[in-house]
Amino acid sequence: MANKHGSLSIDSDNLFPIIKKWLYSDHDIFYRELVSNGCDAITKLKKLDMMGEYTLPADFKAQIRIIVNPEEKTLKFIDNGLGMTADEVEEYICQIAFSGATDFIQKYKDKSTDDQIIGHFGLGFYSAFMVADEVTIDTLSYQEGAVPVHWTCDGGTDYELTDGDKTTVGTEITLYLNEDCLEFANEYRAREVVEKYCSFMPTPIFLSKANAETEYETIDAADKLDTDTVVEEIHEEAKTEEKENENGEKEVVEISPAKEKLKIVKRPVPLNDTNPLWLKSPNECTDEDYKAFYRKVFLDYKEPLFWIHLNMDYPFNLKGILYFPKINTEYDSIEGTIKLYNNQVFIADNIKEVIPEFLMLLKGVIDCPDLPLNVSRSALQNDGFVKKISEYITKKVADKLTGMCKTEKENYEKYWDDISPFIKFGCLKDTKFCDKMNDYILFKNLDDKYLTLPELLVKKEEEKADEGSESGAKEPEILDADGNPLTGDAAETSDAGEDSDAEDAEEKDERKIVYYVTDKVQQGQYIKLFKEQNMDAVILDHNIDTSFISQLEQRNENYRFMRIDADLTGSLKDETEAEDLKEENDTLTEVFKKALNREKLTVKVEKLKNENISSIITLSEEGRRMQDMMKMYSMGGMGGMNPDMFAADQTLTLNANHALVQYIFDNRDSEHVPMFCEQLYDLAMISNQPLSVDAMTKFVERSNQIMMLLTK
Repeated sequence: MANKHGSLSIDSDNLFPIIKKWLYSDHDIFYRELVSNGCDAITKLKKLDMMGEYTLPADFKAQIRIIVNPEEKTLKFIDNGLGMTADEVEEYICQIAFSGATDFIQKYKDKSTDDQIIGHFGLGFYSAFMVADEVTIDTLSYQEGAVPVHWTCDGGTDYELTDGDKTTVGTEITLYLNEDCLEFANEYRAREVVEKYCSFMPTPIFLSKANAETEYETIDAADKLDTDTVVEEIHEEAKTEEKENENGEKEVVEISPAKEKLKIVKRPVPLNDTNPLWLKSPNECTDEDYKAFYRKVFLDYKEPLFWIHLNMDYPFNLKGILYFPKINTEYDSIEGTIKLYNNQVFIADNIKEVIPEFLMLLKGVIDCPDLPLNVSRSALQNDGFVKKISEYITKKVADKLTGMCKTEKENYEKYWDDISPFIKFGCLKDTKFCDKMNDYILFKNLDDKYLTLPELLVKKEEEKADEGSESGAKEPEILDADGNPLTGDAAETSDAGEDSDAEDAEEKDERKIVYYVTDKVQQGQYIKLFKEQNMDAVILDHNIDTSFISQLEQRNENYRFMRIDADLTGSLKDETEAEDLKEENDTLTEVFKKALNREKLTVKVEKLKNENISSIITLSEEGRRMQDMMKMYSMGGMGGMNPDMFAADQTLTLNANHALVQYIFDNRDSEHVPMFCEQLYDLAMISNQPLSVDAMTKFVERSNQIMMLLTK
């Protein structure tokens, strides 16, 4: 068969129903499209005036009026923009997908480079047919000698175009609603939709109900405007009150002067704010402005902690405000809202392509006229460009946080408990954000002081120095050119050349250890041991922390985190009384394994500095983290895995300096020793984690038995 070239055929009879039914997912969005068209018409007229192509009337006030009429089942959208001629109606309305906005920009591109026109696809008008059986347009062009035009269409591909009777420049669109969509002619429903999509459009929007009773208000005569319709002049007499003067005599005193007032037809109030806060320069905005805007937009009367004002003109245009709300719950239950706008027109909440996932925990508005939206504005087209916008937003958030840590440390510390879940979540989701925040993540220590990671590592060096001075040795610090301790990859790189092959094998063990606590009450015994030796640990008690510290370790290979109960550091052991405890270790291991019936239990005998502690349980860090993560997955409904499959390896450390441990060693064949072994094990477990119901019941019964021995 020979090659054949041709053009695709489009049947408008089939295309039009698709546009009406499937172009937009939300039917209420026609409000946004028709109001946007009105804003564009007014913007174009203003631009023509600026370019000398037209002169606006002296009393011109740009406005869009929406009139609902539930009795007649109609909606009207009226603008005083540039209007259309009959030829323009045929070109812009009758040609589906021909954009009047794009045509206007192209026509005047040499005279005006400021592109603030909203519509670009030429399809928004047809959203009216999603809710209307019939639509009419009455319009009069700004052009001298223009004839008014009337256009009507019943939703098919046929239309009627005739001379109209409109006498003022602009356009009036009337929707005759179908029976399924009469809700949109309800005044309160209309207000709700307009406030949803049009709250910040650049032209004042007024909503009224047809044939509604006239409403009035009373104002001071001095406040009268030229546009006010005066119904009645009111004279208010001065108000007086009888008071006693300093001589004890009563006299009449004027407490309010006479006033001249006017009863006027109530002034219409626009539904939208045409100059939203994000369009202003940050130095023009006060703290109260930011808080008031937050309350208005998000209906949240708890004050935000702080905010970031975004203002960028190159390489793309982006403005906005991101608020950090008070966050003090677990990250997976936090819900934020970031509203996306395009030229002050609301697009959607939380569009994931523009807003990085972890920023969804915040509240805010972002306006980006350069967004490559699709026809329905519900999705984005250019992944590369959008990715740059997303990266810019992430960078600005990181810059704000790091800058606050450097210059407003006190406030940063005050906010930390609320914002830490957000920052940790961000570090897990975005490695670039994690690297930027690395040295500005705060850790609260056992004394409730906040330390950054570099400060923690310096503190560890100081602790090691104190420990070394007691034993006559000190590990040298790795310093940079300015004499400061190196942290992160720099320290590891600097030290790498000095390690021997034997040391390389133990490199992981040489990493600095940062101890942490997940429950200050449950791990109180371990905390007490640490404090007695002037050792420190940090508090990590969020569900997210297990994953978070694993992420930090991957990106900072010269240190690792270890829970306070993961191992007994040498600082807790009594090295001055060090002696061979092999016999005690072998004997007590056998006795305890037999008494507890736990062959896999690791038992160690050490001399601890605190003689009042008889036994301690330690859990391997790796095994416990795996168990914690499996519990999280289990709670999230992921799979049927049993978290106990990954139970952390337990080590029971017995204090050779404690009398009860010594008693068990000396009286290993006593009939009471098995009971004492079980009691020591449970006492160690209680200090580490809650006992199971059965174990607690046995512990209580056993405690009673031991006390009964004292009565014999």
